Amino acid sequence: MFNVLFFSPRIAPNTGNAIRMVAATGCELHLVEPLGFELSEPKLRRAGLDYHDLASVTVHPNLPAAWEAIGPTRVYAFTAQATTSFTDIAYQPGDVLMFGPEPTGLATDTLADPHITAQVRIPMLAGRRSLNLSNAAAVAAYEAWRQHGFTGAV
Repeated sequence: MFNVLFFSPRIAPNTGNAIRMVAATGCELHLVEPLGFELSEPKLRRAGLDYHDLASVTVHPNLPAAWEAIGPTRVYAFTAQATTSFTDIAYQPGDVLMFGPEPTGLATDTLADPHITAQVRIPMLAGRRSLNLSNAAAVAAYEAWRQHGFTGAV
């Protein structure tokens, strides 16, 4: 399946929602520290409900450790500054869908990481800053999964 990577997420309920989403899709969630919350935080647990045991979640101390653990693969960094739409990508199993922290998104130096294959955006109406982190991750993960016929879905 696909890897969803949150670089330094700040808001517990967004990560809780993402835990629920990866449990539903079979994706893996990678969290890169520092986190803006404790994984035991009640808001995170409530958002993920009883899906924690069904989700694959790995916490990495930094981005190099995440790259080492995930291994060589294509990485798509989601950023409002990109010109390529996320729907223009032909996703492959194992691809990484990378998202930055709330509210800033991925920093310029992070976007320059040589592991990043391409920067992509989710289209929005003019004058809108961004989608909620967990919503953006769900939109991207479902597009990647859709391209593969929703493999494993019932």
